[in-house]
Amino acid sequence: MRIKLFAVAICLFVLLTTISITSIKPTLGVVETGEWITKYKVEDSQTNQLLMEVNFETGTNTTYSPILAGSELTVTFTVNVVVTGGGLRLSTNMLHSSIHSTFWSLVTVNYTALGSYNPNSAGVDFNGEGGAFEMIVYGRIANATVTTKPVPVTLVALSSSGGDVLDQIRPLVVNAKVDVYLTLLGQKEDKLQSLKDGGVAAGYIEIYENVLKRAKAEAAQGYVDNAVALLHSLDVSNEPVSSAVEMFFLPAIGVLAALAVAFVFMFMRARGKIRYVALVLEDQIKDLEGLTLRASKIDRTISSSLTTIEDRLKRLVGM
Repeated sequence: MRIKLFAVAICLFVLLTTISITSIKPTLGVVETGEWITKYKVEDSQTNQLLMEVNFETGTNTTYSPILAGSELTVTFTVNVVVTGGGLRLSTNMLHSSIHSTFWSLVTVNYTALGSYNPNSAGVDFNGEGGAFEMIVYGRIANATVTTKPVPVTLVALSSSGGDVLDQIRPLVVNAKVDVYLTLLGQKEDKLQSLKDGGVAAGYIEIYENVLKRAKAEAAQGYVDNAVALLHSLDVSNEPVSSAVEMFFLPAIGVLAALAVAFVFMFMRARGKIRYVALVLEDQIKDLEGLTLRASKIDRTISSSLTTIEDRLKRLVGM
């Protein structure tokens, strides 16, 4: 009986201790964007072009131009120290600027809490004093940061002495190739909406939407070149607006299947299944030839685009 009572007491002690620990909130341990870094702007250090501007107090969040890998950046930000006392740390994941001689520059000179910090270090430690101060960080985004899709990069991080991130500036960075894809995707999505508003045949719109979906899927897997090629295949003039000819375009969905198989071929080439995929592609090419012939009676531009795709597929399988 005593053993059972002792076991129950131990369980109650552990439970109460756990509740007490989990109910205690650390002084500086809450991450809430905009609570500490209240506003910032990102500029290109070489051209002084304003790339991004955010102000949490006014609700402003504007991106004027994408941030590219390899860019030299000037980030001006305001920190509102909401808790006096306790260690704080500012840091950046950017490389040292090749234009400016230091990482940091304190704009608010009367904020003395930073003390004699080293402006040429990627991290700055200081004891927080209540109040706001403005600061600038200079740096360069490494080219290797981005390869095939947008990547978040920490331009500024404010942390507690225990390493908890209190707030940060962490926008997406792209390379030139990804920027081309995103720009082209936006144009095609706008075009899709104009096609819908203009009463273009539903079959053609279905094809357009399927190609857009496939392009997004390719880009998500890192195949940006394939995605751009798919988007360029949508450069067609004189879209069909009459429902009478809509049935002629419904078979064109096969083009999407042929393209998908083509990309699967490139993908599977490294996996030793070339012959199998080649046989499938040959069947798709035959179907595509018939579709091209039918499309030539309706729109020469579409027929030309299909012929180009057909030629590419033939080159892939050596026909």
